[in-house]
Parts: sequence; C-alpha cells; structure tokens
Amino acid sequence: MKLQIDPNTSYAMALEGGGARGAYQIGAWKALLEAGVHISAVAGTSVGALNGALITMGDLERAEDVWSGIHYSEVMDVDDEQMGDLLRGDFHDLDVHRIVEKLGDLIRNRGLDVTPLRNWIRQIVDPDVIRAAGQELYIVTFSLSDQKELELRAKDLEDEELCDMLLASAYLPAFRLERMDGKLYADGGIRDVLPLHVLIENGYTNIIAIRLYGPGIMRPVRIPEETRLYTIAPKEKLGGILEFEAEQSQKNLRLGYYDAMRFLYGLKGETFYIDAQWSEEQARQFLCDAAGKAFAGQEYSLREIHEKRLPALARRLEAEEGGYVDLAAALLEAAAKRRELSPWQIYTEEELLQAVGGEAVAEVIDPAED
Repeated sequence: MKLQIDPNTSYAMALEGGGARGAYQIGAWKALLEAGVHISAVAGTSVGALNGALITMGDLERAEDVWSGIHYSEVMDVDDEQMGDLLRGDFHDLDVHRIVEKLGDLIRNRGLDVTPLRNWIRQIVDPDVIRAAGQELYIVTFSLSDQKELELRAKDLEDEELCDMLLASAYLPAFRLERMDGKLYADGGIRDVLPLHVLIENGYTNIIAIRLYGPGIMRPVRIPEETRLYTIAPKEKLGGILEFEAEQSQKNLRLGYYDAMRFLYGLKGETFYIDAQWSEEQARQFLCDAAGKAFAGQEYSLREIHEKRLPALARRLEAEEGGYVDLAAALLEAAAKRRELSPWQIYTEEELLQAVGGEAVAEVIDPAED
C-alpha cells in the first residue's frame, strides 16, 4: 500500500463533537500514528476536546483502554444496566419505580449529574504532560454567562481551569449545568461542532478533520487557497450520542481505524477495505470473465457486455463513477456482503475474490435484473 499524503508534512486535527461516538476518533488516530503522520495541533469540540487531550498526551494504549471499556456510569450518575435498557427501548426488565424516581431527580436537578465525568477527567488528564507536549491543544466551548464562544489554548490554562474547560466543552444539553469559577458553560457544539476555524486562524495549512456527525452547528468557514483540508468520516452509524457502551465503542474504534486506513492509502470500498492492485485492463478482463460465467448458456457479444451488461451492473451497484477498477471493487464488495465476510481486514482484489469465490460474484451479476 502506498501512503496518499506526504509523511514529511505536519498536520493539524479538527475533532468534531459527538458524545459517545468519540471512540471513532481514537481509532483513526491509531491509524495515523502507525502511518507515521506527524500531528502538530489538535482542536476539539465536546468529546473532540476530551479526545484531543488524550491525543496530546500521546498515550494511545490508555486512550484505547478508556474507550473500549467505557460505560454509562463513568460519564453520568446512572445505573448502567437500566440506562442501557432505556436507550435501547428494552422495557421488560426495567425497574419502573427506580426510573420514575430518577426522572423526578432529573427534573428537579435540571439535567443528568455528570460528577463521574468530572472525576474521570481529573483522573485521566495530566495537565503537565499536555503543557509539555510538542503539539498544541485548542478547546472550544461556549460561555452561557458571557454569551460567547471560547477558543482556549490548553497551554495557557492552569491545572484546574484546563480540566474545567474540558468538561465545559462537553456539556451536552442533557447534562446538569454547574458553575465553574462563577460561570455557566454549554457544549461547544452550540456554536461550532467542528472547530476548523481555530486551526485556520492559528496558521495551520494542512488539516485533517475527523467527523462524528454529532449534533450542533457547523460554523461557516472559508478555507484559504493555501489550506489543504482532508476528511475522515464514517459511512456507518456510530450509535447514539449517549450510548456509552463498551461493545459499541469497540466497534467504533475499529471503524475509525479502518476508515482512516482507507483515507491514508486510498482504499476502495464502502463497507469493505480494498487495496486496489489491478490495472484498468485487469479489472476489465475480470468483469468480462465474470459476466461471461454469469450469462453462461445465453447468447451475448462482447459489445453487449460492455455497452449494456456492465453499465446496468454499475447502476445497480451505484458505481457509475470511476473506471473498471472501481466497478470491479464494487462487484467484489457486493459478493463479500452476500457471503457475509467480516469487513475488518484489508484485501487486495485477488484476496477478496479468493475469499468470496466465483459463484458469489456470478450471483451478484443477475441477468434477470439487467
């Protein structure tokens, strides 16, 4: 595989807010680290700010451990099992009286108690390591007291203030508001869920944005001509923003890692990850051979295959853009889905063809649908 970005360039990262979906960003960071990509700065909103702190500290193992074992009660003062059942809509084993009691507390206290998250930040985040790091961390939050967005440089903050502002950035609307140093704050996504402008305004010209599609406002940003913006984004759902469950987080870690690998190495595929090795001619020959096997016993010409059968296949697979290499990848991916192969592996075309077999490929090319 060939790296598609310059490994000799420094990059800044913009981390979008998205609550419990944040494991995706740590998975993506892992792939960037393995590829030797140098990160010079991180700007984060909400969970993006918390992940930014973990990234700036440089401890991947700890970050993975945090997310892979996360549960509701580490973030909110709730019962893990009851909260999980409630969010999944599984009401059979719910303690109704306990739920009613908690809802009463929620109304009286005007939100979920996030004391566990406050304590978690103080246990995990090391302000000294962040200030000594060779990269910058920018935290985006919103001051309700002052009615303005704040973009804070972590190295300018004292220990207590740094931890408080990380918490302030992640104050989702469902969380109980508490004053910090006499002021109230809200999740940074209320004004800027993906803090690109912070990095641009501080002179960074190579930016990697890691999306979570979290709730909030996308602040309009003019991208200067000299700035190159790259995006790593999920094509699958990452779960709910309050779904702090280990199983979902572990899936998001994997997805973030492989999506970043797709970005880094130009892998083909939507659900699968295909390291395209074939030339256009090799891909064309594969498609013609596969079509010939699928239409065995029928009269057809090469012109019919090229002008009718393959265009119809491309429409069905939503692969009308690109060349034969792209269509071949789409066909192999469809066959892999039919065979229910695990997507958590990088395949060449030959490896994926061997895994699915020619019969599965022929089943995708259904002449009745052409």
